[in-house]
Amino acid sequence: MSIDEPIFRPILITKGRKTGREHRVELRAVSHNGKVYFSRHRPDSDWFKNAITNPIVKIQYKNKIFIGTARRVIDEKMDALISELKYPGEERAKEKRVTIEVTFNENLV
Repeated sequence: MSIDEPIFRPILITKGRKTGREHRVELRAVSHNGKVYFSRHRPDSDWFKNAITNPIVKIQYKNKIFIGTARRVIDEKMDALISELKYPGEERAKEKRVTIEVTFNENLV
């Protein structure tokens, strides 16, 4: 199962690291090599911290729910590539970012 659009705006659903409740946020995402990537400038947002603490996440897009496992990307070259894919031709594509990679769990979808 994958999302074929290279750039899209899904709702990322994470489990709260303190409350355990679901949290939803609409974000710009990148689909690349069968995985989905979310990025931002710093790792201080709730959605980012929630995904690291509770890595089983949901992605809601076009009336479908995809379940996957999130992990922080530690390769700076991959962070840069995702930024370029996320903001093609824009100056902000050059900004340093932190990235979450979501691999779909076929057996959980």
